[in-house]
Amino acid sequence: MQLVTTILQVLQALSAFVMIVLVLLHSPKGDGFGGLSGAAQLFSSQKGAESALNKTTTTVAALFFLVSFILGYYL
Repeated sequence: MQLVTTILQVLQALSAFVMIVLVLLHSPKGDGFGGLSGAAQLFSSQKGAESALNKTTTTVAALFFLVSFILGYYL
């Protein structure tokens, strides 16, 4: 049981680090209230790289929350 807990804690730490890096790689979407005037930019389609980055970030975040939930159940 101790080995499983240790593996989950390492997986949680790694996924947290990767998630931080992925979030920092995202380009800013707007300039606060100044970005509201450019309504055409709000509805523009995403590029392929940005879409892949979004999917990867979502997957890593889901992994982080799942591992956190499992660790909370075991501890």
